[in-house]
Amino acid sequence: MILRVGLISDTHGLLRPEAMEFLRGSHFIVHAGDICEPRILSGLDALAPVTAVRGNNDRGPWAEELRCAESLRVGEVTIHVVHDLADLDIDLSSAGIRVVVSGHSHKPHIEERNGILFVNPGSAGPRRFRLPVAAAELLVEGQSVTARITELLN
Repeated sequence: MILRVGLISDTHGLLRPEAMEFLRGSHFIVHAGDICEPRILSGLDALAPVTAVRGNNDRGPWAEELRCAESLRVGEVTIHVVHDLADLDIDLSSAGIRVVVSGHSHKPHIEERNGILFVNPGSAGPRRFRLPVAAAELLVEGQSVTARITELLN
């Protein structure tokens, strides 16, 4: 069975209909921080179970309940989530991490390093500079995982 994990980050209080449509059908959703409004998480939770981390712009009592890093197991793959890669403070290999999901830069990016897949879905919130409005997905089948970024707006 292929499990789909929807990836979103840096919504900054804006949950676009295009993002909701893209994430529909996900088995799990990961939000990599800078959520900025708790209603974003409840909107995502209506689609699938959500794992979210606190970003540098997430403030207030609701945000204090979020951890700065989370790990989740999807099938046979362990995914580690952190908003800013500079805050990564875990030995990924010894922890058995296969995928790292981050946000912060607003730049969509996929890169494999030493057998670990690094994915930044980009920003799905307000457009910044000339960066695309984007989200991503992971497709997990057994120990195999692939990632794909999708621009939500032209």
